[in-house]
Amino acid sequence: MKERSTYKVNYLIVEDNLKLAYLDEGSGSQTLLFIHGLANAALVWQKNIEELKLKYRCIAIDLPGNGNSQHGNFNYGINFFAKVVNNFIQSMHLQNVILVGHSMGGQVAMATAIKYPDACKELILCAPAGFETFTPLERTIYQSTIHFFDFFSTEENSLRKILQSSFYQFPLQANDMIEELVGFLKTYPMPEYRKMIERCIMSMLEEPVYGDIHTLKQPTLVIFGERDALIPNKLIHHYTTRQLADKAIQLFRDATLKMIPQCGHFVHWEKAKDVNHFIAWFIDRHEN
Repeated sequence: MKERSTYKVNYLIVEDNLKLAYLDEGSGSQTLLFIHGLANAALVWQKNIEELKLKYRCIAIDLPGNGNSQHGNFNYGINFFAKVVNNFIQSMHLQNVILVGHSMGGQVAMATAIKYPDACKELILCAPAGFETFTPLERTIYQSTIHFFDFFSTEENSLRKILQSSFYQFPLQANDMIEELVGFLKTYPMPEYRKMIERCIMSMLEEPVYGDIHTLKQPTLVIFGERDALIPNKLIHHYTTRQLADKAIQLFRDATLKMIPQCGHFVHWEKAKDVNHFIAWFIDRHEN
């Protein structure tokens, strides 16, 4: 069965005449605002939206430079995306917002909550970037060895490869999602797309949130796959994903950690039912 995204794409002009694309499904007193990771788009949340829209309003945005949103020579990075997310929330007059971020989107969600504490009431972080810290030497090694387009030498095939590596057990249904992301890639001038990706990667190092996690007031749910092959960086750090998560969770004022066995980095797709269950449990727990 094909897993094509069939949701209507909406558009909104936010500050600085920036055109954002987003999906808006379901209704309810709580609004889940989904933020995708690097080289992804709103459509990667379809397995979550399909179930959670029955209880909550589910909005998923394409970050600038991704999906159907406007692309161009923006100041791409964690803080830029956090500002865009906050502007979107304000422009849409959203209430009772719960930010749900994956990977880079998790770091964006944390940055949004840190810089704009009234933007959301809770955080849900799926395999978030931002928990891993690097010494100056490790940063130098990271920058010299980990470049998106080293893996991306031929853009289309390498995009497929790096997305596939985000799963522990690759589900065949994910092929359709990957082909949609490849379709987006083909609409971009490649030098522009490369620059956007490189800026995003560097910003995860240069715009950290780790030192400010203790200031977060929002109750937070953190979900990781125990077989995450991307976090932590296996070339530099030799501790496990669980060890990383256990250490980071202690920094929050109010956080819950859920580890999912036999699951990789693309936790919200590979184990969508488990993630959806945890999200609903977390929201309902704080409502009751």
